[in-house]
Amino acid sequence: MPVVTDPLKRKTVYTDIDLSFTPNPITKDISIKKDEYAIKQALHTLVLTNFYEKPFHPEFGSQVNELLFEPITFITKERVKAAIINTIENWEYRIVLMSVTVEVDEDRNSFNVSIVFRLAESSNPISIDFILYRSR
Repeated sequence: MPVVTDPLKRKTVYTDIDLSFTPNPITKDISIKKDEYAIKQALHTLVLTNFYEKPFHPEFGSQVNELLFEPITFITKERVKAAIINTIENWEYRIVLMSVTVEVDEDRNSFNVSIVFRLAESSNPISIDFILYRSR
């Protein structure tokens, strides 16, 4: 993910392509996500990336997908939470992690995840919520 420093504002701008591949209505090019939206997308992708999935970087990713096929128990919930925290702390240097909450939804056989963080150069908390579920 490119990091661009705006010389006029002296602020770092984080950018990434929009993974929905929605074209920009004016330029017809792929849309770009910036700052907190780029970070949110990166966190979601990072958590769902399996080890050995990224070429030449087998250590990149997390074991979260693997844990989704374990029985849903308190121990599995804590392992999912620990895997998310470990992955973010190891790979996402642009943020300061404030909290990770994982709740079990036994009816849907899934985990509800809430991550609260702030950008390294900001004090405003940002949150991202998503659902982890098995898929084959």
